[in-house]
Amino acid sequence: MTTRDATGLLSRASTADGGRTTPSLSDRAHVLAFGAIGWPWLLRSLWGGRLRDKLALLDRLALPHDALPHLGSWKADTALLALIVDTIERLRPRVTVELGAGASTLVTARALHLHGGGRLISFDQHRDFVDATRSWLAEHGLEADMRTAGLAPAPGGWPGYWYDIGALPDAIDLLIIDGPPWAIHPYVRGAAECLFDRIAPGGMVLLDDGARPGERVVMHRWRRRWPEFDFRLKHGGTKGTVIGIRRA
Repeated sequence: MTTRDATGLLSRASTADGGRTTPSLSDRAHVLAFGAIGWPWLLRSLWGGRLRDKLALLDRLALPHDALPHLGSWKADTALLALIVDTIERLRPRVTVELGAGASTLVTARALHLHGGGRLISFDQHRDFVDATRSWLAEHGLEADMRTAGLAPAPGGWPGYWYDIGALPDAIDLLIIDGPPWAIHPYVRGAAECLFDRIAPGGMVLLDDGARPGERVVMHRWRRRWPEFDFRLKHGGTKGTVIGIRRA
């Protein structure tokens, strides 16, 4: 959830397309508890990666060196963005779905343009982020199916809130999960499993911030619930990434 213009050091208050979400007392307790044990990961994430790696990534994508904002704090780091490009170059996805718009949207759209031209559908709960990202992509001759999705109670027994996504293609080749923010609940991104039935055989799931304690719990739950996927934690960068591959 960042663009070159609409960005900041801290993540924004979560809204349901204009309305503020109201966490339960249990959700607040989980956020406080995981914040207390997870501060080393949060502190590490303030660094978005080496400048030379960022510039190398932009050169690889044939984008100008000022195309991306500073990538520290809660935003996608250089390692995740490079992993997305590697994955698209190898997988050549026909349909990519992204949860949480911003820098990763620009990088994903450009990588798809260079490697197969697949469709990108990107969701964010902040309408101004969606509009700014759409304009940002257009400046570089890129486009994506940008959608504003309000937050609703999470499905599948997961706590907190989840995107009110609506209709999607039956088959998804690549799912990138970089939202909603953990401040809603440490397990908030676990509800992304509501899309796993749509992941095509050989398709992939990328969960940002995979080294955080909450995301580790999510990964272990996914392993129990989705034995047809192979999930692993890839260390590297500032926050790590959970990678899931649906066996063919």
